Amino acid sequence: MPRIADVTVAAVTETHGRFLLVEERINRRLVFNQPAGHVERGETLLAAVVREVQEETAWQFEPQALVGVYAWRNPQNGRVFLRFAFTGAVTAHDPHARLDRGIVATHWLSRAELKARETPLRSPLVMRCIEDYLAGARRELAPIASLDLSAALGVEAVELTG
Repeated sequence: MPRIADVTVAAVTETHGRFLLVEERINRRLVFNQPAGHVERGETLLAAVVREVQEETAWQFEPQALVGVYAWRNPQNGRVFLRFAFTGAVTAHDPHARLDRGIVATHWLSRAELKARETPLRSPLVMRCIEDYLAGARRELAPIASLDLSAALGVEAVELTG
């Protein structure tokens, strides 16, 4: 029977060895994640990642490359996530902007600081994206720059078989 995947985007952005992360409250517990979220109907992947970074961190994000595409099944509820992780630069920051509901704070943390934190990661994809980024994983944006998954597939989500 096919499973439906939640299509999400995430931003891996680094400045001086530190990564931009959000501390968010999910189901009454605090977790760390990259700025990330669901792709809205009719939205391209690039527009979604720019929007999510702005809404969750108040930074302007300029995507430069695709780090990778990841599938993960949440063992607690069985939901499947298809994550498109992008890297790029952040520019203007609005310290007075209101952040998305559930975001407690934003942090710039090194890989070591993130691993040493007691606060859990939202999913194993958080560290996997950082590790892939540090290993040099970069793919051109052109092939997916204007991809609208819902329009391309004629559905609101991607079906994974198996």
